[in-house]
Amino acid sequence: MESIQSGDVYNYFNKRDSRVAGEKRLHISVKTSEASEGIGLLVSETVNSHLEAACAVKHICSEPAVMTQACKDKCIITAIELSIKEGTWSSVEKYSVICDSLRYANVREKALDFLNQAIVLKASYWHQKQEQFLESFWSQCGIEIGGDEELNLSLHFNQYCLLQSAGLDGVSNIGAKGLSGEGYEGHYFWDTEMYMLPFFSLTQPGCAKKLLGYRYHILEQARENAIRLGHSKGALFPWRTINGKECSYYYPSGGAQYHIIGDIAYGIIQYYLITGDWDYMTEQGAEIVLETARIWYDLGNFYKGKFHIHSVTGPDEYTCVVNNNYYTNLSAKYNLTWARKLYEQFKQKGQLETLQKKIGITEEEIRGFAKAAEAMYLPYDKELDINPQDDSFLSKKWWDMDSITEGAGPLMHKNFLYHIYRFQVCKQADTVLAHFLFEDEQKLSTKRNSFDYYERITTHDSSLSRCVFSIMAAKLGEKEKAYQYFDFSSKIDINNSQKNTKDGIHTANMGGTYMAIVYGFLGLRIKEDGFFLNPLLPDEWDSICLDICLRGSKIKICIDKKICRIALVNKKPVDLYIYGKEYHVRDETTIEMRK
Repeated sequence: MESIQSGDVYNYFNKRDSRVAGEKRLHISVKTSEASEGIGLLVSETVNSHLEAACAVKHICSEPAVMTQACKDKCIITAIELSIKEGTWSSVEKYSVICDSLRYANVREKALDFLNQAIVLKASYWHQKQEQFLESFWSQCGIEIGGDEELNLSLHFNQYCLLQSAGLDGVSNIGAKGLSGEGYEGHYFWDTEMYMLPFFSLTQPGCAKKLLGYRYHILEQARENAIRLGHSKGALFPWRTINGKECSYYYPSGGAQYHIIGDIAYGIIQYYLITGDWDYMTEQGAEIVLETARIWYDLGNFYKGKFHIHSVTGPDEYTCVVNNNYYTNLSAKYNLTWARKLYEQFKQKGQLETLQKKIGITEEEIRGFAKAAEAMYLPYDKELDINPQDDSFLSKKWWDMDSITEGAGPLMHKNFLYHIYRFQVCKQADTVLAHFLFEDEQKLSTKRNSFDYYERITTHDSSLSRCVFSIMAAKLGEKEKAYQYFDFSSKIDINNSQKNTKDGIHTANMGGTYMAIVYGFLGLRIKEDGFFLNPLLPDEWDSICLDICLRGSKIKICIDKKICRIALVNKKPVDLYIYGKEYHVRDETTIEMRK
């Protein structure tokens, strides 16, 4: 038998699809290859960023074997000859270790060191460690839908994909296409904080903390990026990145999406509200929230008593570089408001001096943040009772939605982008997403009218869209519509509904599917004044039962056609508002479901 280590690797490309590389290029080249004492070692280097990666491999045979190795054309070929008698068996165990220079100074020596450690501990040890790890994982994030076994398989698949895709060392994050998908070239986006972090914050808070730790790891590059784009101070995180540098090649729908800093701040605040982890806030979180708030204050401008933010792109990438994008402005308001709140908490706790030494934050800045947040301009059309997506959105032509052929692919692949920008047509949820995340900012009629308005002009070309529409439909009591959006969203990869699963799984949609159950059908909201549930069960299901963790309280929530049952898994009580009424859960609480 032969075992091959190959460093001659090209990424998948498609010149007609912007979601993958557009040209065939060698992105990584082999620097050295060596084979000795049964170990094969390749050291490669990325062409542009000059990061190094080392791959060390060793084979262990259960029976005496003849093993020969050869280095050839960027490959190491290991040939193994075994003599196996009839009726007996032999095994070959292949140990592989990969190290990179993001984490280690000398990748070659570290790979060899880890490999030798792995071999000493044997494969059975690693199998047992993996079993223990997964057993702990599943015990914290159980979820079952009564009456739909196919959906349960899909949900469990989604959870496992989220886990294996997550960088849990504070140096890496989650690629938009998961662990091995080549779409978007492995880059990290806002997807993590807005669509995937909720799953981890609610079930695996330790993992969530590591994912947020990545943003702190690249904070210095975010400060450099802010200066590069004209800001005197603050932190502006790149739209798409791996090592902290901006990798977006198209500014209108890339770097112009300033909302990413609001998304990161939102993720940090939600993690804090869910866990109560003040230590994280003092060590990392507050610093990021305050540094991103500085960008908003510098970016915006006071005009006629209102704070305006110009020339940005919101989540909807079919409407780019606009003034006062509703989602962006509301994200900025939330970021600025919490920057002030955290500053005051540091002051009350006697920890302000430490924060000031870190970033030099001043009372004058905090007063400016508060003033900007209070005066934030949020587009509103009184006649329609909706929030326009931005200042110019309602003045544009309507796209002929009947001309869009089902299954034909995204509009952007058949139309020049600047042509699309001139129309009222949305790639994904934008204002609707803002109404979900910041639901207390507008009255119910405005959210309902906005939902109806944007539903008619949204193509859902982004896999991030339908799960949000499902959540808002559930919020508005439109149970069947919520289920229909969810049903499509939950099966995107199984059915290859977006016609691009070949490029990798839709990891953010997997997180969004989880959100649609927890935030949609269970109606969970995480707010400063508590945890709120407004459960709603689709007619197609018999029940929903899942495990989450709130402020250290592990609870199981089960709903069926008649009752909602909240049970403590550990002994730490939790207070919940269910249908607006406060309950002190000390053991188990059962209430009747509303129709």
